[in-house]
Amino acid sequence: MKSRHLEMTDPAYKVYLYIFYVCGFIMAASLVYGVYITTLEWIENGTYVMGEAIHNTVIPFENFARLSTWIFFSTIIGWYCVSRIGWRRTAGNKIGGYRMALLQLMLLGFVIITFYEVLYNFTVLNATIAASYVDGQVPDIDRLSIAYPDPDRPWNLVFATKVFLAAFIISAHAFYLSTKPRKSLDE
Repeated sequence: MKSRHLEMTDPAYKVYLYIFYVCGFIMAASLVYGVYITTLEWIENGTYVMGEAIHNTVIPFENFARLSTWIFFSTIIGWYCVSRIGWRRTAGNKIGGYRMALLQLMLLGFVIITFYEVLYNFTVLNATIAASYVDGQVPDIDRLSIAYPDPDRPWNLVFATKVFLAAFIISAHAFYLSTKPRKSLDE
């Protein structure tokens, strides 16, 4: 059986499109909420922990899923939907030559950077948890942060790990797609 590429007339196209819209709504609503809550925290305290308000918000009910998990999920699923419905924009020789080479090098750079950040944040998270246990304390894992790269604006470690893991998965998939043979528009 010959594989076909997803066309606008296929019923699956609309499924991917609507799922992408839902993911886009989740990401946009999370962004607005996160900016609002972080701004309030900045006004009240003069400082904030990047991602802590988003990570500590639970939706739709207590002990279900954190907003950072919804963002993680929706960015990866949204990217996959875009890669399925938007294949025509990169098919054939639309992006070729030096532009494709530059794109592939940029994507490879993103893969390397995000992979490093995932390992770094995960290692720091685990080390912080272990250090707390050695000191005889049970840490609140959801509130652990690192004052890096700016001491005035620390990052929540769980949030940072999820964000960079999603960025790694997306950039690795984009790099993989850029190295595959181009689909022809005639097929």
